[in-house]
Amino acid sequence: MSAAFVLNCKLWIFRHVERRRKACLRPRRPCLKILHCSFLSEVDGGASVIYRQNRNNENLNKVIFDGAGMFDIPRLQPTDVTADSYIGFNYVKSCKERADKGVHFFIDDYQFTRCWSQPDAYLDALRQFRCVFTPDFSTYTDFPKAIQIYNHYRKHWLGAYWQMYGITVIPTISWSDESSFEWCFDGEPENGVVAVSSVGTQMNKGARRLFYLGYCEMLKRLNPSAILFYGAVPDDCAGLANKIIPLATFQDGLKKRTGTAAKGAI
Repeated sequence: MSAAFVLNCKLWIFRHVERRRKACLRPRRPCLKILHCSFLSEVDGGASVIYRQNRNNENLNKVIFDGAGMFDIPRLQPTDVTADSYIGFNYVKSCKERADKGVHFFIDDYQFTRCWSQPDAYLDALRQFRCVFTPDFSTYTDFPKAIQIYNHYRKHWLGAYWQMYGITVIPTISWSDESSFEWCFDGEPENGVVAVSSVGTQMNKGARRLFYLGYCEMLKRLNPSAILFYGAVPDDCAGLANKIIPLATFQDGLKKRTGTAAKGAI
């Protein structure tokens, strides 16, 4: 190995190290994340549409709807459409004959939270059904009030979003205790079809009382044209409106499959 070759190698290493040293001393430019936004006004329902790259702020990157009440709950439009039969959302993908069926969300929350985290993933499938209920995100009385209101908001955002894409939406009405009446009916349409569920509400006297009070409040405020009722209809509710349409529950279907007659179901 010649002395000239060794010298050239040392010079190359020196220059390389010096360039790296100077690069470390050079002040760095701040990293700026530029969001490219476009705004479209007067979309269906008075919504403002905001598109942002690669961000998902509680779906506000998609649509911000005009809201009702102190919590800006998205408003839903009324409908008089009903279906011949109804399935739970967990059977949507496997359902073959969809045109005359409706989709309900009277199932555990974990089975439909994906509608909120991926709202566009189910649009094509839900469009094929005659009608779709709004998701029944839980508003249990022992939940923090912030969570109850958040779940009411999510229910209405998805309902308004689906209506914007031409899906027939039936509002699912739910409440917790009497204090929830301040917001639980915000965004709900008047004089249209609604859906309610009594499942889990008749376990004790206190729960039955709260369900009855909320049911009466719903009738007074919304004056529904029909009530799609999932679960047993309590005696004190049955006489309050002649507009009740009972829906078959999962338990009713199980009884039917096992040869036991299902009561009060279509």
